Amino acid sequence: MSYEMIALLMFAGMMLMLLTGQRVFAAIGFVAAAVSLLLYGQGAVEMPFNAAFKLFNWFPMLTLPLFIYMGYVLAEAGIAEDLYRMFHVWFGRMRGGLAVGTMLLMVVVSAMNGLSVAGMAIGATIALPEMLRRGYDKVLISGVVQGGSSLGILVPPSVVMVLYGMIARQPVSQLWLAGVIPGLLMAALFIVYVAVRCRLQPHLSPIVSDEELNMPLAEKLKLLRAGIIPFLIFFAMTGLFVMGYTSLVESSAVGATAATLAALYKGRMNRKVFHEVARKTLLISCMFLWIILAALAFGSVFDGLGASRALQGLFINDWGLTPWEVMILMQLSFIILGVFLDDTAMLVIVAPLYIPLVRLLGFDLIWFGVLYTITCQIAYITPPFGYNLFLMKAMAPKEITLVDIYRSITPFALMMILMLALLMIFPQLALWLPHYVSGR
Repeated sequence: MSYEMIALLMFAGMMLMLLTGQRVFAAIGFVAAAVSLLLYGQGAVEMPFNAAFKLFNWFPMLTLPLFIYMGYVLAEAGIAEDLYRMFHVWFGRMRGGLAVGTMLLMVVVSAMNGLSVAGMAIGATIALPEMLRRGYDKVLISGVVQGGSSLGILVPPSVVMVLYGMIARQPVSQLWLAGVIPGLLMAALFIVYVAVRCRLQPHLSPIVSDEELNMPLAEKLKLLRAGIIPFLIFFAMTGLFVMGYTSLVESSAVGATAATLAALYKGRMNRKVFHEVARKTLLISCMFLWIILAALAFGSVFDGLGASRALQGLFINDWGLTPWEVMILMQLSFIILGVFLDDTAMLVIVAPLYIPLVRLLGFDLIWFGVLYTITCQIAYITPPFGYNLFLMKAMAPKEITLVDIYRSITPFALMMILMLALLMIFPQLALWLPHYVSGR
């Protein structure tokens, strides 16, 4: 049997295992172990040990539990609730002001958390009920929360980019910087869309009543203090890292410490909360570690078979595709896979195939990491089985149906596709800031 056929059977076997409902790390690890034993005999038992030690030698791995811990602490500390009240008062008189404020809230939460699920949970439990009570259109605000929460995997400190950086062997600092401009541009697109649509269709977003907003200027200024803690946490974590004062691991420790101090300052860090935060952090961190371990084992076998060069020969020599056509095919495959899988599973599946191929085709792996992240965002909200669609349905108030959720995401998905196209036409949107900071 040819190596190409073995690689194809490996990929097909992994997909079959995933379709049976097995856990992602178990499906990928089982295929890697079985094929390596068949190919290399008893010597293959060393592969998981080598993969494990390689994993333990990656210092960026220490950042994962710290960033996850920080996100859960901030959610429990009620910082998002204070921010929403601030946006409610300052943007309430603007047509669609609460929707714009919610989008800004999502950006701030993304900058503090790095996960889309946390932003969605905060938006669905805090913002959605308030806007529904005030007569906002449920389709519009459902899209606002989903679109805004998707920024969590693009704006630093993105946990998805940390995983990509470890698997692709790219510096996480460069990936974070590469996501800043695209993330802010996408947030600006979302905000402009919401503001313009609410101006053109006033019935979608009633203005908040004067009774709720009439308060002395001194009290309004006092509400601005709600933004001080998130700014200090973000600056202490990301700002010091970008300026070179802290390493990646140190910045994650600074962020986790700052979040804990903020929760203590607000009087919301007790034994019960700490236990729950620690339990959730342990669960998510262990899941990530097992998946990365399985991915390393699978990738070493898959790449050892020459699968990447075989793909290059198939696309370029046999099919006559240009490198850009291959890149577009990759993005389409991400969207298709993302309909059924979360971002971590998708990265693990395609990393052994695509990352060596991207390098062989001459594309920048930092730039490709941003493309991958945006395509994950698109896949997350693509019907009928987008990962975030069902999370939204589980968290949203009962008034919002699954059909409403499906209808809400179309304009935001189109804006994400526009951002993806802009990045492919103008790669410097992602690469300028990393090159500027590194002095290249």
